[in-house]
Amino acid sequence: MKIKDSDLKIETFKSHGHGGQCVNTTDSAVKITHIPTGIVVSCQDERSQVQNLKKAKRELQRRLDEIESEQRRAAANALRQEQIQDGDRARKVRTYNAQRDNVKDVRLDKTFSYNDVLFKDGFAKLSSELTNM
Repeated sequence: MKIKDSDLKIETFKSHGHGGQCVNTTDSAVKITHIPTGIVVSCQDERSQVQNLKKAKRELQRRLDEIESEQRRAAANALRQEQIQDGDRARKVRTYNAQRDNVKDVRLDKTFSYNDVLFKDGFAKLSSELTNM
């Protein structure tokens, strides 16, 4: 994801903590807010405001890339789950009953003649029904 400067709200403030003479005297700390996502990154590690700004932008880019990667992964998983459906391998597709002379296809909810399916052109008929589904 490319970060536009117009999408950023950049604030500067005085860094705090240990660090010597220039810590509390210069506005070297930077806080960046990415307006579209609301992600806030602040950096006060370096002595220079420019260096802190660069470091904060790199961190913001890393976080946005991580979010985008997670979204792509979630979309791929959703697509995979949709293709797998319930994943039940024991789900019936067809029931063969020779005594009653029928073959029932559960997906089509149709019954065919057992002898036609096994010995005549009934299997081709069954296959064409499945492709037309």
